[in-house]
Amino acid sequence: MDLLLVALVAGGASLLTFFSGFGLGTLLLPAFALFMPVPTAVAATAIVHLLNNLMKGGLLRARVDWPTVRRFGLPAVPGAIAGAWLLARLGATDRMFEWQVWGRAAGPTGAGLAVGLLLILFALIELQPRFGQLRAPPRALPVGGLVTGFLGGLTGQQGALRSIFLLRTGLTPDRFVATGVMIAILVDLARIGTYGTRFAAAGIDLSGRAGPLILAGTAAALAGAVIGARLIDKVTIAGIRSAVGALMLAIGVAMVAGLIGT
Repeated sequence: MDLLLVALVAGGASLLTFFSGFGLGTLLLPAFALFMPVPTAVAATAIVHLLNNLMKGGLLRARVDWPTVRRFGLPAVPGAIAGAWLLARLGATDRMFEWQVWGRAAGPTGAGLAVGLLLILFALIELQPRFGQLRAPPRALPVGGLVTGFLGGLTGQQGALRSIFLLRTGLTPDRFVATGVMIAILVDLARIGTYGTRFAAAGIDLSGRAGPLILAGTAAALAGAVIGARLIDKVTIAGIRSAVGALMLAIGVAMVAGLIGT
């Protein structure tokens, strides 16, 4: 049952986030956390997230808009390193409040509450029709990359803001998806040192239950990526914008409620 649940979440999230550009890690972490300690779940999610992005990058490398990667993705790298460094200094924060759901305590940390409220705000803005007519000037991309990379290193939540910036660049749907994936790979690699620390702290034993769960999640996520690559020419920017807005809203509400955290 645990393998099936992780596989279903990973496959569905991978397919959905193939187009929105974010959400796999956020949706997969709670599924892993049901069957393993949270530190191990964080590390396991990181493995699946990075491997999935590398797979998508290989499938879409010919569609990447490299000038946007340079203007947005390269500034995101030092931002992600700075955010990860600050996270290590701050450590975990206490929950702002707690409530019971399905017999378990839930509640947001300070970081989770702040990021969740931001996601809700950005989702409501993104879903406004007039907002879709705005375009980000090229000079704003480096600043956007630096800010979103920093948030990615600090909280793990950077794909939503990255998608908002990229939606303003006028990229075609396939280039939007491919470029976002390549930028996500840069951010993931920038955080690899922090991930390595978490792997060691989590004490992952691939010969135990964590190994099959990671393999199931990775295989299902890669299958979702392959299906998404075959559907990429059938999606529109309007459809992507709707998916981004809806997913941001759902994740934001869940983070504010403390059902998922940073």
